[in-house]
Amino acid sequence: MNLDHRPAGLVDVAAKAGVSLSTVSRVITGRTRVSEKLRAKVMAAVDELNYRPNAAAQMLVSGRRSTIAVMARNTTRFGYAATLEGIEEAARAAGYVVVITVIDSNDAEEIDRGVNLTLSQFLAGAIVIEFDEVGVATTNALPEDLPVVAAAGARRRAAERPHAYLDDYTGGRLATEYLLSLGHRTVHHIAIPATRAQSGRAWGWRRALQAAGAPVPELAQADYSPTSGYEAALSLIDDPDVTAILCGNDELAIGAARAYQERGRRIPESVSIVGFDDQPFAQMWMPSITTVAQDFVDLGRRTFRLLDEWLQTGTRPSDSAVRPRLVVRESAASPR
Repeated sequence: MNLDHRPAGLVDVAAKAGVSLSTVSRVITGRTRVSEKLRAKVMAAVDELNYRPNAAAQMLVSGRRSTIAVMARNTTRFGYAATLEGIEEAARAAGYVVVITVIDSNDAEEIDRGVNLTLSQFLAGAIVIEFDEVGVATTNALPEDLPVVAAAGARRRAAERPHAYLDDYTGGRLATEYLLSLGHRTVHHIAIPATRAQSGRAWGWRRALQAAGAPVPELAQADYSPTSGYEAALSLIDDPDVTAILCGNDELAIGAARAYQERGRRIPESVSIVGFDDQPFAQMWMPSITTVAQDFVDLGRRTFRLLDEWLQTGTRPSDSAVRPRLVVRESAASPR
């Protein structure tokens, strides 16, 4: 009884067909013409053994590195997962294999460990999902001779690597300007963690208030979860001057809405709440959440296209950015 269940390799195909390994490589890659009889002999062995070339074998026979590394702090939260979906979809269509490394700590040793593990692969290039401080540190830790492109929410001035951006600074500004246009005296902000002091949606919120001559309230810091949005809203709920809240994502918005609704406050009659990202559940909440729509899947595709351009041309690509849009629903209105 044969207990060897390992997948067939190039050596097995060569032995089965009774030809050399180089002949198998020529047939599979098609780089060099062979006789029809020889090609048929090799392909019969491929079919019989159910041979499927893996990334390492493809690199050996073609001389082309076909593996892309994606590095991120998280792969389950909406923005990370959707960006990863776009990267993987575009990379697969272009014939690349994607390997994923999760680095969930800002500890320098942990980042070095993750980077070294990733670099042990035969990589064509790498992508970092740079939505947090860990992502920024990971990008900075990668070697300069490796083509690396980052997917990010906000622009990094003088960034050394090419970036695909969502431009959430503009999103924060648009949402704040919309709430001010409804007649709110100012807008409070429940913020997600930022990569630096002047970045992203929180900075867009602040600059919009300053441009309008509106008071700039103290920022309410939260994480990404509905629970932290709920708790941050409790710190605002007894202040009668709070009539509009911009939340750093839709999960915070739902947590904040829950806090107000539990106190018998109606939305948007008592307070207007605007979210960010346009997650699928935002439209189904009662009332439906006005939010800033960002296409994370497209961000992933754009990020891979920049890396693929670099690999194909050998020239560093220019950054890519797409302007977000405001989706007006039921959770925001003029103040009473």
